[in-house]
Amino acid sequence: MSPDGAKRQHRRETQTVKRGLRELNTQLALLNRRFGGKFELRDVDWTCLDLIDLHGPLTPTALARTANLHPATLTGILDRLERGGWVIRERDPEAADRRAVTVRALGERNHELYDLFAGMNGRMDELCEGYTPAELELIAGFLHRTAAAGRAAADELA
Repeated sequence: MSPDGAKRQHRRETQTVKRGLRELNTQLALLNRRFGGKFELRDVDWTCLDLIDLHGPLTPTALARTANLHPATLTGILDRLERGGWVIRERDPEAADRRAVTVRALGERNHELYDLFAGMNGRMDELCEGYTPAELELIAGFLHRTAAAGRAAADELA
């Protein structure tokens, strides 16, 4: 294959990957909306809950920055998550400012989430069975770099 032909093929395959990521994004957004409907949580509530779960206890300011939300918007989200028994706001005894709080995910309702996600988790386990450990490592690396590219693009837009 000529160098120009190889470049065209690479561009086509790159476009196929990007199209696949768009399709994945759409399907995950639809799935998250269904999940949220089961617990009467909005998409942004799910996002914040996941960020708290992924990054551990966060201050509301750090969470607002990470989720790219206005602090007043985040207050309403945290109120809903707290009322639903998903998170708790706690005073930070280590902070110089006695008003400082952190937001921590509660584990009491995790079994409900595990039950809800069981179908998707099972499908992902089945899907991953068809790949070698080296292929899974490659896929995981690609996904991590894709997430980093998404964070960088979101930061540029902020």
